[in-house]
Amino acid sequence: MVSNPLPGLARRLGRQPWMMRAAPVVLPLERFVRRVSGDRLGVLDLAGLPSLEVTVAGRKSGLPRTTSLLYVPRGADFLVIGSNWGSKAHPAWSANLRAARSATVRHRGEVFTVRVTEITGVDRKRAWDHAVEFWPGYEMEYELSGGREFRIFELTRS
Repeated sequence: MVSNPLPGLARRLGRQPWMMRAAPVVLPLERFVRRVSGDRLGVLDLAGLPSLEVTVAGRKSGLPRTTSLLYVPRGADFLVIGSNWGSKAHPAWSANLRAARSATVRHRGEVFTVRVTEITGVDRKRAWDHAVEFWPGYEMEYELSGGREFRIFELTRS
């Protein structure tokens, strides 16, 4: 059986600082791939990485906001990390999740409601270590961000 080489390649590329400057290219490409695939696939899916789309009400507007994210599997739950490509600012989606108790997730063609929990305190260290073990690029993104503490959320099926 031939294994997919793309996840390993993506993990190597994800550790490269220059890759974080690719966001202006990747984000429109993500929207395009989602549109032509009928929302079944995104760029991360094509690279063999776990992705989901999370929809949450905007904290100010109340309007639904959808974002494609890499997730870290944690049992049946999903961890999402607000790395924002190593930017010094938190991603807008993380502020919206922080203000929400629940969200909607599209994952592998299934749509379901999740409970949103921001992970803090001693649990955060364990979650961060788990996330970095899964996606080592988070450490490089942390350095690029100037040491900003990334928000970590656990999404649990309701």
